[in-house]
Amino acid sequence: MDSRLRHGPAAHRRHRALLLSALVAAPLSVGARSEDGQSVQQLRTEVETLRELVRQLESRLQAVENGKAVAQQSAAPADNAPPPQGAPSRPVVVHAAVPPQLPSILERLGLPHSALPARDSIADPQAGVSRVDNAPPPTDPNLKGFIPIPGTQTLIRIGGFAKVDGIYDFKPAGNPDQFQVPTIPVGPDRNDVSNFELHARQTRFSLEARRPTSAGGLRFYIENDFFGSSDTSYVWRLRHAYGQLGNTYAGFGWSAFGDPDAFPETIDYGGPGALPNKRLASIRHNFSLGEGDSVILSAEKPDSEVTLDRSGSDASRYGKPVTRAPDVVLAGRIERDWGHAYLSGVLRQLGYIKDDRLEKTWGGGVALSGSRTWTNRNLITCGLLWGRGLSRYLEDGGHGLDAAVEADGDLVALITKGGWLGYTHYWGGPWRSNLVYGYLSQSGRSLLPDDAMRSTRYYALNLIWSPAPTWTMGVEALHGKLDTQDEGGESANRVQGTIKYSFIR
Repeated sequence: MDSRLRHGPAAHRRHRALLLSALVAAPLSVGARSEDGQSVQQLRTEVETLRELVRQLESRLQAVENGKAVAQQSAAPADNAPPPQGAPSRPVVVHAAVPPQLPSILERLGLPHSALPARDSIADPQAGVSRVDNAPPPTDPNLKGFIPIPGTQTLIRIGGFAKVDGIYDFKPAGNPDQFQVPTIPVGPDRNDVSNFELHARQTRFSLEARRPTSAGGLRFYIENDFFGSSDTSYVWRLRHAYGQLGNTYAGFGWSAFGDPDAFPETIDYGGPGALPNKRLASIRHNFSLGEGDSVILSAEKPDSEVTLDRSGSDASRYGKPVTRAPDVVLAGRIERDWGHAYLSGVLRQLGYIKDDRLEKTWGGGVALSGSRTWTNRNLITCGLLWGRGLSRYLEDGGHGLDAAVEADGDLVALITKGGWLGYTHYWGGPWRSNLVYGYLSQSGRSLLPDDAMRSTRYYALNLIWSPAPTWTMGVEALHGKLDTQDEGGESANRVQGTIKYSFIR
């Protein structure tokens, strides 16, 4: 670039001052020399020299100004160029300076975006799920609320929610805090007295830390609620406590046999009886196959829930369990922008010891679940399962229903089968509704007490209002039907309302 183009306004002002000084000095010089008797010819020569200097200075100043104009014109955006002849004139757009955008949390952590469509969930079981490459959940695709720790690459988030539930039972429904169909009272001791309950046990607190490492993203997650006691006190209960480095997970949380992304949305804490919603200690690895496909291999804490006799007279019917090997889960998963599908299988060894007698048998089963969304207003969640000795993994499980002992002492794994279906409709604005159905069947007529569960049915219909991201209210109608092994049974109805305030949304 010519050095003249680098002169600024200050240099231009100096040139103009020099020109004026030269023009003023010329006549003064002529007058002074005439008084000294100098020759007129000599004075004329000096005046011409000064005039030539002025012309050179004017020429240089003009060149500088012309050069500046050319530079400005070449740097002007094409949008400001005059339109071609005959074309409609365009307004001149002045573009304001845009500050550089800070990298998103996903970019800072090197995480992929979730392939699953975003969704709402009042209980948000998806938050604690172990995912391939520690990807964000569909209920929080942008990982809001993380704060960097100065001087480190670690980001932390304090999350959770405060939630209060008002529950009205028209007749006794068993558990007053959550709708567990197997606990519905049956028999002559049942009464028809209604009951109202108000509690905040679903309130949760969570702490999450994430950071990038050379071995992949690191995630630490801990979460609790207050279902640690059945009385009027509120006892802290652990829901999740695990770490995941890259795709290797170790700690306490959801079993890999279950699929929380396919759980239907209910205001009730429990949900349909067939949900495989067990949380336990496990070690697992997610093998990414690319394009949203993955395989999961997990070794999980075992437990044998065995019924020893059919009398049902006291707690002695539940024997001392023996566990000699971890439960092993193998699962496959696909994720797309329409939803996901999840196929899992579990293999486990069941055993018991009583009166120095050791008995064992094998159990296992399969589950198929998934979700499907369309038109941004409709969501389907569903699942089916079948197996022997699956009871401990299910919402309506436990109660010694993994296996039972025959009269000769042999241990028999009981057959369990069931499924669930949930439909969510977004009405527009802050309103949405869920219609949920669940069914679970348990074999063992000749091996279980007469009052033991044979099957359960679960129905829920709710209306949820979220006027702000951090504030949700809703009301839900629930109906449950319990059938017992002696072909008896009972039903219960419940209405539940809730108010929830989220810490981070």
